[in-house]
Amino acid sequence: MGAGVIECDVTFTSDRALVCRHAQCDLATTTNILETELAARCSEGFAPAVFDEDTGDRLRAASARCCTSDLTLAEFKSLSGRHDRHDPDATSVKQWLRPQAEAVVSGYPAHGELMTHAESIELFQRLGVAMAPELKVPEVEMPFEGDYSRQNYAQALLDAYLEAGVPADRVTFQAFSKDDILYWLSAAPEFGQRAAWGTGGDPRLPQPSQADFEKIRSSGIRRLAPPLPRLLELDAEGEIVASAYARQAREAGLELIPWTLERSGVIRAGSVDGRSVDFYLGTILSALESEGDIYRILQALHEEVGASAVFSDWPGTTTYYANCVGLP
Repeated sequence: MGAGVIECDVTFTSDRALVCRHAQCDLATTTNILETELAARCSEGFAPAVFDEDTGDRLRAASARCCTSDLTLAEFKSLSGRHDRHDPDATSVKQWLRPQAEAVVSGYPAHGELMTHAESIELFQRLGVAMAPELKVPEVEMPFEGDYSRQNYAQALLDAYLEAGVPADRVTFQAFSKDDILYWLSAAPEFGQRAAWGTGGDPRLPQPSQADFEKIRSSGIRRLAPPLPRLLELDAEGEIVASAYARQAREAGLELIPWTLERSGVIRAGSVDGRSVDFYLGTILSALESEGDIYRILQALHEEVGASAVFSDWPGTTTYYANCVGLP
């Protein structure tokens, strides 16, 4: 579909192998682990929903917490991937997993093969795309099992690309920890200078000062990856324009790579799936009328913000826009 860069979110297993997973502890909803004997290894087993006997109101949602770090690599690879769907009202594992069968997305397999980080590198090289691995924030206490530190974890990511012979200009490391970025800058500047610091946070947070952005730049960090609504706002005429955050970051010489386009539902008359509030569209949602306004957002990110790239959950739209305006 034209994506030039593909992401593998990286976390680790109990034997410290790196694997692709959006979060370290999402296996209960993204795999079939609860249907296997490995369910006994989960940090927190399946707990059914609890309801008020008189009103029927749900008092506690069904839950389970199964982490990659609960399993060895071999155990992780034995699982089957599934759509990230579950029923919070479930009173049984079968009911918890039932939304998988109700998935409206067609053309996708019911079960997927789980992937290691090393396998992602091999695949992406074969596809001829660049790579944007994100070192996920550990959801277990670090150092893991006493001696696997955050720096060990960051170095393991770096080593995988060095061992595979991937040149630095084909990789953009990502992390939401500034310390991870600074580690890569020190350990391998050619990779560290291309790394993107996931920052910006909630658009409701205080606006950083120009001095704050200058300090980031002076630390060696060259790229910021803030959430999309941090970079856009509406002007007095209701047009989508660059926010003060975006303008000041660019003035400080920082490259911007926002996340995440097409993460939300269907846009209709200032709402998303009937909701008037959406994190990924922020304050610009009120000015959006239809799905076609995704292109207004892309145009603003390109022309107003000057974003060098955009994270998207659907690359077809960004590819179409790039082709229309003559971008590589």
